[in-house]
Amino acid sequence: MPKMEEGSLRQPQNTRPEWQPEGAGSEYACSVMPGIPLSQDSCNTRVLNETKAAQRKVLSADDYAEGIISGDRVMLSRAITVIESNAPKHFELGQEIIQKILPRTGGAMRIGITGVPGAGKSTFIEAFGTYLADCGHKVAVLAVDPSSSLTKGSILGDKTRMENLARQKNAFIRPSPSGGSLGGVTRKSRETMLLCEAAGYDTILVETVGVGQSETMVRQMVDYFLVIVITGAGDELQGIKKGIIELADSILVNKADGDNKMKALMARADYEQILHYLRQPTEGWQTKAYTCSSITGEGIPEMWSVIEDFRDNVSKSGILIKRRKEQTIEWVRAMAAEYLQNRIARCDELTKQREEIERRVIEGAITPTTAAKELTESMEKLLFTNADET
Repeated sequence: MPKMEEGSLRQPQNTRPEWQPEGAGSEYACSVMPGIPLSQDSCNTRVLNETKAAQRKVLSADDYAEGIISGDRVMLSRAITVIESNAPKHFELGQEIIQKILPRTGGAMRIGITGVPGAGKSTFIEAFGTYLADCGHKVAVLAVDPSSSLTKGSILGDKTRMENLARQKNAFIRPSPSGGSLGGVTRKSRETMLLCEAAGYDTILVETVGVGQSETMVRQMVDYFLVIVITGAGDELQGIKKGIIELADSILVNKADGDNKMKALMARADYEQILHYLRQPTEGWQTKAYTCSSITGEGIPEMWSVIEDFRDNVSKSGILIKRRKEQTIEWVRAMAAEYLQNRIARCDELTKQREEIERRVIEGAITPTTAAKELTESMEKLLFTNADET
């Protein structure tokens, strides 16, 4: 290939493709187009841009906090990534960010939304969030996707599914993998909520996986818990067995449109009967059932009106402050338990003992109950003995 001097073209002047026969006529209507002039300045600019990209600025906790408080959505996303990271180097930075923005948190209405797969949670959240954004609210959606037990991966497609809401300038959607957590909520969801509140979002919607009794974890981190149900999914009394209905501040029968509207109204009446036999999850608030259509928008404004009434009620009675204090204590206990689990997992000596105990169980030498007792005693001996020595 001919050598290219400064100021020359990227391609040689011979514009005939090498596969084109010699002396070919107009039947070959193609040629190699000349490229961009390769000057010294353009080379320097390209190298400089590549160097800048490689040397991306390492942000401090102050940089993150200032960006979040100013409403910078890119900085908010990057901060959430730090919070969700399991890397030890990100832990201290994440906690420092939380500490700096903490005074600006607590002002949002935290709403947990759950329901069986296919109930239309994402469709409802898009319609509901779009309505709130149009009314001037800033809405943050924390959509939790189930993680594969095999690959540990998640599709994280909620932002794509909520196309209309994603285009709203007052909306922020953050899909996160559940990571196998029991309640379908990521381990860092509480910190993520605080970051969104500091960024000025006044309504936080937490969409969960929707897997039944494990959704109790969501109840421990939100102010208002909404359970979405549909008609034709079997006996509505199954809601009592699942235990999730008794945690709901409201029941919402979705897809109340077209030929299904009458069935939805009947399902609402059934749930109203069920609620008479259950204890109310929030003191001073009567849980009721409602209907809506995420397609037509019917019932969406009424649902927000119910949530506003709920907030006024629990704020005046002091229940909201009491609930958040209790949730904070539960948060501390959960994090302490997680710390112990991580410490146990990192203990090489305990790992060897566990493998030996598991081998004996498989061989039938000891029962699973005895094995569990031996393993627990090994944990206590290693952890507490080491603690006494230090």
